[in-house]
Amino acid sequence: MTHSSDDSLVASLAAPQVLRAARLPAWCSAHAVGLVDVWLAAGRIERITAHDASVPAQANAWHLQGAPMLPALVEPHAHLDKAYTVHRSPPLGPGLLAAIEAGHGDERHWSAADLRSRAERALHDSLAAGVRLLRTHVSWFQPEAPLAWAVYRELRAEWLGRVDLECVNISPLGLFEEAALAERIAAAVAATPGGVLGGFVHTTNHSEAALRHLMAAAARHGLRVDLHADEELAPHAHGVASTARLAGEFGLAGRVACSHACALAVQDEHTALTTLDAVARAGVSLISLPSTNLLLQDATIGRTPRLRGITLVHEALARGIAVAFGSDNVQDAFNPVGRHDPVAALELAVMAAHVRPAFDAGSALVCNVDALGAGERITSLVGMPADLVVFPGSHESAQAWPSDARERVVLRAGRKVAGMWPPASGAAW
Repeated sequence: MTHSSDDSLVASLAAPQVLRAARLPAWCSAHAVGLVDVWLAAGRIERITAHDASVPAQANAWHLQGAPMLPALVEPHAHLDKAYTVHRSPPLGPGLLAAIEAGHGDERHWSAADLRSRAERALHDSLAAGVRLLRTHVSWFQPEAPLAWAVYRELRAEWLGRVDLECVNISPLGLFEEAALAERIAAAVAATPGGVLGGFVHTTNHSEAALRHLMAAAARHGLRVDLHADEELAPHAHGVASTARLAGEFGLAGRVACSHACALAVQDEHTALTTLDAVARAGVSLISLPSTNLLLQDATIGRTPRLRGITLVHEALARGIAVAFGSDNVQDAFNPVGRHDPVAALELAVMAAHVRPAFDAGSALVCNVDALGAGERITSLVGMPADLVVFPGSHESAQAWPSDARERVVLRAGRKVAGMWPPASGAAW
């Protein structure tokens, strides 16, 4: 096989009409055991059948030899305005607040060219990983929309169909203290294609009035909401609980996500589970960010962290709450390592939150769009666009994924847009 750098939507070779001997996860296939053949027509998945090795190889088939395959990935939480800045603005100390201070310090470098260059790098990396939808949070600390908001609006139009970009303002809750300003910000977000209303909800700035203004403005403008909520280990934090109550009050079921929700992990069982019951009733989703939560929570100098801050994933899933895993910060003051790859986030979740089986169940949490309020949960691929991710180096055994899942081929409408092209038609990978 040879590497190709071509990531255009028009492939130089004909797209296949059948992907033979693929392995799909149980959550999106009626063929939970065994390999399948995926039949394509006009860029969509026409049908999925159990693999029959006795059928002769077709000239227009790719034989995957048991390689795992997923629908296109979803990146539910990124920070493109901060990405790839750790070399010039390293963290000033351990923990979240020190990272926030360093991040603010880096803003002096944020020209349109700088923001665009780093965001395009992130989008290229995301496309190569198999991401179709990416939601980025954008630092917005003044009444007016920041420069990054305008840059990403342009990038959204340019990248539509490769990586669909959603933008969320991450603003201190105090910015919504005045109802008129909350309305003004919400109107600006609503005027942006793919705009989502957001805010930072923490015990250091919690305001019932401000959160109410934010949620009311979202309801008036028909906006989805994504809050950095309870990104801390304070047992008395109640941002998630307040959000669930207000989401129910303003009829925002299915349109509100709470990112992080770390405090649930340190609250007593009754308080945490009562909050999750309210989250389930209100139709609020949870987005877990293992990398930065593991790094920033309970962080001090010279002591191994005891508390890791991963939200209550299993308890949420047991209540029917939509959950997603995301990459969050990449190579900045909040996380000096990492990459824009939801599978890498899932790998961390397997270890930190004991999410298993990783492929047959956990992979749903990096593919489904329901946690973003962007559509229905996928239960079958039939009839969907053939936007797929194949892991050709991971077919040795059922346990091979995701431990060696860096190699992959990305398809859009059945055509390759990133990764290694398979060899001659009908041949093995």
